[in-house]
This record gives sequence, structure tokens and C-alpha cells, in this order.
Amino acid sequence: MIKADNGIFKLDTKNTSYIFMLTDEGHLEHVHYGAYIRGEAFDALRLKNNYVLGSSVAYDKDASYCLDKMLLEYSGTGKGDYRHSPIEIIMPDGSFVNDFVYKSHVIKSGAYEAETALPLAYGDAEALTVVLCDKKYPEIELHLSYTVFSECDCIVRNCELHNGCEGQVYIRKLMSFMTDFASADYDMMTLDGDWAKEAHTHIRPVTEGILVNDSTTGSSSNRHNPGFLLMAKGANEEYGSVYGFNLIYSGNHYSAVEKSSYGTMRVMSGINPHCFLWRLSCGESFVTPEAVMSYGASGTNSLSSNMHDFVNNHIVRGEYKDKDRPIVLNNWEATFFNFNRRKIRSLARRAKKIGVEMFVLDDGWFGARNSDTAGLGDYNVNLSKLPGGLSGISSYVNKLGMKFGLWFEPECVNEDSDLYRAHPDYAITVPGRDPSRGRNQLVLDLTRKEVRDYIVSSIDGVLKSADIEYVKWDFNRHLSDVFSSSLKNQGELFHRYVLGLYEILRELFWVRHPEILLESCSSGGNRFDLGMLCFSPQIWTSDNTDPIERLDIQSGIYCLYPPSTVSCHVSMAPHQQTLRDTPLSTRFNVGSFGVLGYELDLSELSPEEKREIRSEIEFYKERRRLFQYGRLRKVAMGKEGQTSWQLTLDGTTACGVFQRLSHACPERDILRIPSAKPERYYRISTVGQRLKISRFGSLIKHILPIRLKSDGIVLRTVNKHFSLADGMESYECYGDALRSGINLSMQYEGTGYHPELRVLGDFGSNIYLVEEIENEMNGENENG
Repeated sequence: MIKADNGIFKLDTKNTSYIFMLTDEGHLEHVHYGAYIRGEAFDALRLKNNYVLGSSVAYDKDASYCLDKMLLEYSGTGKGDYRHSPIEIIMPDGSFVNDFVYKSHVIKSGAYEAETALPLAYGDAEALTVVLCDKKYPEIELHLSYTVFSECDCIVRNCELHNGCEGQVYIRKLMSFMTDFASADYDMMTLDGDWAKEAHTHIRPVTEGILVNDSTTGSSSNRHNPGFLLMAKGANEEYGSVYGFNLIYSGNHYSAVEKSSYGTMRVMSGINPHCFLWRLSCGESFVTPEAVMSYGASGTNSLSSNMHDFVNNHIVRGEYKDKDRPIVLNNWEATFFNFNRRKIRSLARRAKKIGVEMFVLDDGWFGARNSDTAGLGDYNVNLSKLPGGLSGISSYVNKLGMKFGLWFEPECVNEDSDLYRAHPDYAITVPGRDPSRGRNQLVLDLTRKEVRDYIVSSIDGVLKSADIEYVKWDFNRHLSDVFSSSLKNQGELFHRYVLGLYEILRELFWVRHPEILLESCSSGGNRFDLGMLCFSPQIWTSDNTDPIERLDIQSGIYCLYPPSTVSCHVSMAPHQQTLRDTPLSTRFNVGSFGVLGYELDLSELSPEEKREIRSEIEFYKERRRLFQYGRLRKVAMGKEGQTSWQLTLDGTTACGVFQRLSHACPERDILRIPSAKPERYYRISTVGQRLKISRFGSLIKHILPIRLKSDGIVLRTVNKHFSLADGMESYECYGDALRSGINLSMQYEGTGYHPELRVLGDFGSNIYLVEEIENEMNGENENG
């Protein structure tokens, strides 16, 4: 709900309030953002400034009115506020000075709308737009927009700059939002990394100066995700105030958190000003990407829940919104470029036998694409590899009872390709400079209409040529040598590239092929952002499929993005990214917390491994809704090296317990289920998994009546066809016991085997299923 009365603006969600007010000078003063505020105690909430001290600069004759000491909604430049500014524009008079004051406002039902190629949040909402104008040039207006999504406790903000005067305005920096807080007693959590180690969480104290989280790669980047959290000191998963921020944008982003010299905190986010310069002529407007903010009063889990609901309900759209996602098998790690029709058909048949629902053909199916040095850009089928073309292989997969999907990398080109030989000007390069290359390829200039038209036409033609129901859209390098002959102002290229990408995706997957499930990928998670999620309901999270590495990667992603968006594949071990050998059960247990898939050579599996995978897939299908759309919580296990993820839906919780490294005679494990209702009665049981005989190594020699080599042919044969039950437990109790914590069975401590013994060792894990049941007292408290 939005209220505007006597210059006071109050934006309420289900559990939060956002309040600002109009000052006598026409500036917007921030009052409060956080827990819901009843009544109108605005004077009590305001930051008090009674007198200006020292070298501060007063805004006007009133010595107590100093912008540098106020909490503001959106600051300007050159009028005495020396904190980090969200706006830097060259005015028609050549100065950088601007002073935007209140002109009008409007409140309307529905989400914010604008004429822009940017994707926007949508759905049941209420929107406020406050119009500000510059004091010297009132024809230059700044529109601040606020969209309130009450049910998920999220507020979306952005701004538009309109130039209505005759002179030129040049934008060097224009943040989507800015907010000042009265206290800076927070820690900043960011999601950082690189290829194969995306979204690792790092926490830094907000202290004097500025913390910056940004990307200059041309994408939202695997180095620094655009989303971040601000956590009150001492906050954890289940306790304390937490703010979350994210940007609906897939290009260079910039966020800053500044603690001022007198202890307040300024937060802002938007397009990165790096190499950015945008000319705004008379009658033109510039729309910034939308930024989402949320507040959780009960730790990071409460904040994540808000953001997950926002993504599922107001970002993801189309035919796969709120729909179950299929289990895929991707051929990449099984074959790389080295495949033919026989190999693909054989892999597809094996995939069907284990329960896979969609077969995905990855890189290497087109042009002269036998390595990553050639063929990219030429989307004509390689008939020597695939006689009968894509229609032949898709028809074969369909007859097996599976859907068919296909990989593309439409934004890039190899110099050894028909496309580049015909149109070298289509690539982003600087005349007279030898271009830098990534993965032996250049980037196509999406700022040019003819390039966008080529991509749409070529991809559309392929999609119409066969029964293709899934597309993996990849982008395997960063931007470099940024220059376009089509642009007079090179400071526009980074942003226009992203707008061009959105235009292509909109035409292909909103207009021409809305029935196709799109999965975005960019060398893994190089573009895991809200902008791409407007087009692709799920994103390839990382090229790293090692489940122990994925514990960090997915834990970071879950801070802001729901499991329904997180694509997770089970691969062979030792893993290609780390050479770590992990149990098949752990690979599945980690991969099940999201959109499950497989990426391995099924011909290399033993009969026992195939049985195990079939069982795992059957279990996932039965609980797919829970694993993709359940409410996710991260719960501390109380032991170093252990992680617990818990998903709850309709009275059932899937609880994953993951261990990195084991120790001799390990301490006992206590498992808490905070989502359990104290008065309800539950059954908690281990999801069945198998234990390889080889896990016990040479200990096998000590328990057998005959002497066998631990790596000999007999035990290798037994290992292929037989396994042991691992850690089977089952209990019944009330929810208050689960909330307090139950003691799990002991882990292996150096000798012996029992079906209830938990043989976790290094990289082991279990999933527990917690289900509400009725007991003889119909769920009434026995002490009641």
C-alpha cells in the first residue's frame, strides 16, 4: 500500500515500511526502511540536524539545512553533499551541477511501465512515481519510481532522466536507486568468484569509506554478482536484520555502500559508469534498469525467502513459470566435440533407460565445429556427424519418449567461419588494433540491427527445422576491444549491447517460440542475474559439477535466487574441474536441490551405478515440486565443514546434510528442522542410498574368510554389481523435538558396518525426508 499525504510518502508491504518526506526546500528526505511502522511517528524517526558544524556547506541561508548531513532519497552533485553521488551528468551549461527538487507525483495500480527494451518486474503491485526537476533547468526532469510488491516484501526502484530543454545532456552516471540509512553498523555480503568458482560469499564490515561491488566485463559477471546483502552485526541465517539488493540487468553493474564521516550509510546500485557516456538530446529520455530491495527481520533465510518469492512470481514468466522443469541429460562431458549419430543415439537410449526426460545436444553439431577454433556463427547442421540432420536426431529422441534440446552460442563468432569471412565487420573490434580473443572467438556487435537480424533469422530457422523444446544459450567470453562503427558515441556500446541481447531474446522466446524452455549459460554462471531470468526460467549455475564445490556455489546463489532457477547436473567422478572423487549419492544429493540434470557418459557406469541413478531419478520425480519450489533454509549444523540445506513444501521437508572432510572418531551430529510446527507429529527418515564396497578399501581383507586383493578382479566385479545400505534411520516425534534438534546415528569411527551407521567419510551426505503424519492423538500435544 502506498500513501502520500502532506508531503509524506509511506510505502507498506506485508511486513515492512519505506518512508520518505518532502523538505521545505523540495528535496526528498529518507526517514525509514525496515520493519513495518504503525501510525505516523515520522518526526521521531527522522535524523536530527540542528546545526551545521565545521567546514560543512549550507544549502541556503538556513545554516542547519545541509545536504551532506541529511538522509536523502536521491542526491545530486555540486550543492554541498560530498558523499558518493548516484548521478553525474553534464548539464547544458557545461557544468556538472544539478539540483533536483520535487515537482509532482502519481500513484497507480500495477507495476511500473516504460518504453524501454529493458525487462521489467511485473504482476500485482502498486507504483509511485515522484517527478523532480532541476532548479536551473526545470525542463530536465528526474523521475523516481517505486513499485511495491507487498506479498513478497519487495520494493522495486528505478529512475528516468528526461531532457526537455534545447541543450544537450550527457550522462556519465545514473544509478537506479539510492537510499541513505541512519546507521552503518552492518556487514556487506557479496557473491564473488570466477569461472568454475562462482558466487562464493564474502563478508566485509561497512567501515569508513566506500565498498564497491561491480562488473566491467560486459556481463553481470562471475566475478561479482549484482546482488548483495547488508547484515546487521551478529546476524546469521535465522537471526537479525538483513537487507537484500539486486539489479534486473545483465551488463556492467555498479553497487556502492558508503559509511559517512558521521556514521550514516549510503547504498546505491545501477549501470556501471565505467566507459559509460550517454548523450540525451532534447525530447529524449534514459531509463535505468530496475533494482529490487527487500528487508528480512529474521536472518538471511527470511531475506532469501522474500527474494525467492519475488523471482518466482514477478521475474520468471512465460509457459514455464511455476511449472515443473524436466530432468535433462547433456552430452558435453560425455563426448565433447567427438561424436557422431551412432554415439548420440546410444547415449540417448541409455538416458531413457535411467529415467531422463530430455536429451540435450551440446556444442559441435554445426558447421566445421570439431573444436572451439572454427565454425561458431554458422548454424548449418554438420551432416557428416548427423546424417538426417537435427530433425532426424530429434525424431529419434522423441520416439524413445524424451524431449530434445539444443545448445547455441549466438553472440560469438570464430574467425574461421563462413559468417566471419563474409562479414568481418559484424565482430566487435577496434580498427587498426589486433583484437584480444577469448576461447578462440570474437563477440558479435549486437548494437547493429543487421547483426541482430542475422542471429534471430539463423536461430529461428534452426528451431523451426526440428522438434526442439529446450535451448541452452551460451556466451563463453567477456567483452574486449569495445568499439562499434555503427556508434558515434562509444560510451553507449556496453549498454546498447545488453539492450540488443534483450531484443533478440524477446523476439525469439517471447514472440516466435514461447513454448521453448530457455536455459541461459555464460561459461557457467557468468550471467546469473535477474535480467536473464526474465527470459530463461533457469540458468546453468557453473561449469563446475563437483558437488563439494557446488556447496559453496549454490549456497551463495540461494541467498538471492530460488532453487527453481538453479540448474544442477550430476557428472562423473573424479570430476573434470577438480579431479576430486565423490560418491554418486552426494552428487545426486547436491544436484537435487534445484533443477536436476545429468552430464556424463552413461556407458561408463556399472550396473549398480545405473540402478542407483534410476532410483534417485524416481525419487526426484516423486518430490520434484518440493525440490524446485520448496521454501529453502540454510541451517547451521554446529560443526565445521558441514552444511545443511532444507526445502519445505506442504508439510514435507527435504533436508540435505553434507560433509566436506571427515575426522577420526567424529563428534555426533545434531539435526534441527526449524520449519517443523511444534504441535504437529512427524516421521523423519533417511532417503535410501547405497555404499560401494570399495569405500572400505583394504579393510575388506580383514573381514572376509579368504584373502582377496582390495583392488583385485573379484572385488572389482562385486563392486560393479553389489552395494550396501548406507545410514538408514527412521524416527517419529513432535515438531518441537525437531526444532530443538535430534541426534543422528553415529558416523563410521574406524571399524565395523551396520545399515544404520552413517559412512559419510570425506564428501559424504544424506537426505532426510521429514513428513507430517497423524498419530493416535491426531497431532494433539501429549502434555496438553
